[in-house]
Amino acid sequence: QVQLVESGGGLVQSGGSLRLSCEASGVIFRITSMNWYRQTPGKQRELVALIDGSGRTNYVDSVKGRFTISRDNAKNLVYLQMNALKPEDTAVYYCNIKVGNWGEYWGEGTQVSVSS
Repeated sequence: QVQLVESGGGLVQSGGSLRLSCEASGVIFRITSMNWYRQTPGKQRELVALIDGSGRTNYVDSVKGRFTISRDNAKNLVYLQMNALKPEDTAVYYCNIKVGNWGEYWGEGTQVSVSS
């Protein structure tokens, strides 16, 4: 059974940095993309960053130039480096891995809180 575990969240002041990590406990085949989402209470979950099977990345406009998504060679780890954090970045961040065209795995989330 595949399990995704996030780590690295916490409380940081505006302008600070955090690095989120996501580790898969099992082997995952046919990965389409590895992703980070975030969600605040009462809001729809938002795709923040994506890295596809060819290593191409994409970001929501609000984090471009500040966040970087990366993965390791075995594709069992995905990271989100977050710099120049803002209070509006406060959310629960979720790791997500999409496989083929039919399925996906989710982590349980890690809290990121940015104070002003």
